Amino acid sequence: METVNNWNRWANAHTNFFIDLLRVLFGAFILYKGVYFLNQTAYLESLFISVSGKGAYMILVHYVALSHLCGGFFIVLGLLTRWCSLAQLPLLFGAVLINFFGEMHPNNLLQASLGLFLCCFFVFYGSGRHSVDYNLKLHA
Repeated sequence: METVNNWNRWANAHTNFFIDLLRVLFGAFILYKGVYFLNQTAYLESLFISVSGKGAYMILVHYVALSHLCGGFFIVLGLLTRWCSLAQLPLLFGAVLINFFGEMHPNNLLQASLGLFLCCFFVFYGSGRHSVDYNLKLHA
């Protein structure tokens, strides 16, 4: 717990609007990808069939979409950003790996790699000063 408190103190001392804007844009991108997954089920089926069987397809699509929708919304607000980013890590790592096991799409690989990097960054950095977490901490 002391480590997390040290990270919070460092992040709050070194925060600026650019990183908070980056967090909001990252959350909006994750939220957009969740909506995209719900609309493009045929494309997702072709991606997931190469990795898993037919039964796991429905579980994966619903897990990925729900996780992206909820996690993206919370990241935009700055609420539980570390936990939501941590929940996104296996999904984004899987998105990077699926490009190597299935058909290679350079644009998807770039998006997944950038998302994975930002996710790792926000796991360590946290919400920042302009977030719901920071405001809740001030008023609690």
